[in-house]
Amino acid sequence: MVKDIRPVTGSIEMVTAAAAPVVTSASAEAFYALALRELAKLDLPFLLAGTYALSAYTGVTRATKDLDIVCKPADYPRVLGHFRNLGYTVAIEDERWLGKVFQDEHFFDVIFAFWHGMAPVADQWFESAPHVEVFGTKMRIIAPTELIWSKAFVQLRHRYDGADIAHLILKQHDQIDWRRLLGYMELHWEVLLAHLLNFRWAYPSERDCVPRWLMDELVARLKAQFELPPPRVRICRGRMFSQVDYQPAVEQWGFVNADEDSE
Repeated sequence: MVKDIRPVTGSIEMVTAAAAPVVTSASAEAFYALALRELAKLDLPFLLAGTYALSAYTGVTRATKDLDIVCKPADYPRVLGHFRNLGYTVAIEDERWLGKVFQDEHFFDVIFAFWHGMAPVADQWFESAPHVEVFGTKMRIIAPTELIWSKAFVQLRHRYDGADIAHLILKQHDQIDWRRLLGYMELHWEVLLAHLLNFRWAYPSERDCVPRWLMDELVARLKAQFELPPPRVRICRGRMFSQVDYQPAVEQWGFVNADEDSE
């Protein structure tokens, strides 16, 4: 189902897809195959992400209930409009980042930003995205760097993507653009450091998969932060991980959301 992955540019070497996820039914597979063919007809840049990308890069297989299609914010109305004109049901779940296309019980997500609009999909997401063939359609798959960025804040009580990030580092560390990843997470470098420490703990014999310069940089930032006083504004950035799990912080304990104005 998933064949070899080929780079769009010479920036990454040719790799081979390790595996594909388990599709729940023949009808779901038929829907996904048709959806991908229709997406290819649009001549718009899009990427395949989610479980398909994780399986291709790591060999981790698990059942999938949908497709994650990633496109630029300016393109998602055309994607939804095309499928609506074909008779599918479409919905805008959240205008900041997510739309959906339905056929009965099957659907695929149209993602144009992550973290409720905090990280919009940009042209550079497509620069090093390799090709993949899924259900007979050639397309581009999200690169390991952007896949990690897309998963970094999935830390809810019922879902945590830290293991996925650890496996991506283990299997694709030589394909990760570490400086670009640091650029994405510049304001959230502590989250990146936490993931890297998690990887080092999970795979102690593979610590060298993470560049030494990156660990030195992040640890130096942590040491410099120790010398500064704590922030005066009581912000709960945990709400970026989970609105529900950190709800008591803003409703009972006097903290404000990271995106709220403070007085």
